[in-house]
Amino acid sequence: MIFIRFFIALLIVVSGIAVFFYPGFLKGNARQGIKGVTFVAEKFHPEPAPVENFSEPLEISAKSAIVIDNLTGASLFEKNAKARLLPASTTKLMTALVALESCSPNQLVTVSSTFDEPATMGLALGDVVTVETLLYGMLVASGNDASYALAGSCAPSIEEFVMKMNEKAKKLGMENSRFANPAGFDDIVEYSTAFDLAKLAKAAVTDPLIAKIVATKSIVLNDMSGTRNYYLANVNRLIGEVPGVEGIKTGKTDGAQENLITKTTRDHKTIIVVVLGSKDRFDDSKKLIEWTFLNYRWNQ
Repeated sequence: MIFIRFFIALLIVVSGIAVFFYPGFLKGNARQGIKGVTFVAEKFHPEPAPVENFSEPLEISAKSAIVIDNLTGASLFEKNAKARLLPASTTKLMTALVALESCSPNQLVTVSSTFDEPATMGLALGDVVTVETLLYGMLVASGNDASYALAGSCAPSIEEFVMKMNEKAKKLGMENSRFANPAGFDDIVEYSTAFDLAKLAKAAVTDPLIAKIVATKSIVLNDMSGTRNYYLANVNRLIGEVPGVEGIKTGKTDGAQENLITKTTRDHKTIIVVVLGSKDRFDDSKKLIEWTFLNYRWNQ
């Protein structure tokens, strides 16, 4: 009897060790992880599933679009999602990520160049501001002046900063993206895809500061002297208009048409929507947001 009890106890211990070190030992779905290690499939975070009365989405004007579940990365909708198009100012999400890898938010920057075009945060030559202030100016007001001030301060040169942007794109698995400048100006060698930009957005919002900034509807900031004020209003008008929208980034140029990346959270479920080459980015995004939450269910 003692021997039988010992044998049963030994089996339990061995089984526990096998499950701990080799989760694939368990029955059920499994996936291959890093270096061939087997993990149990996203057991506690299943991908969203279509509802029983699933309906096709409404027509959108965007040339390319994608909707992903932010938690699992699962694609819930695609339209030409891997078509190479001009990213316009959605590029600034990459600029923000790269800037924060080299500069701290409280680092001071002296403005050495300005822009006269409308898409600026209103910097003047000689202004001394923090990196965080520039991030607000770039991601809320889509300031091109802020993007160049960041690039010039967080790398030895603009060219080297752009190199870092492309290196970061490779690390994120953005296989069909190339950046030519930190602001997203149209360029024959600049391109991205809705698929890649969804990856970029998913990575960007893991940074608490970026997530906070892109969700800001409006804000007034100052330079270090306290004499210069920057009145910043978010270009993304869906913030405060569509329930659950938490920003991310707009983009618009003559070549790109209208672009928009949007993050929306409802009942603790978060999706990322990307529309590129749209004639009405806000309407297209609203359609996809509402359609997704109506046509998918998240199993707890």
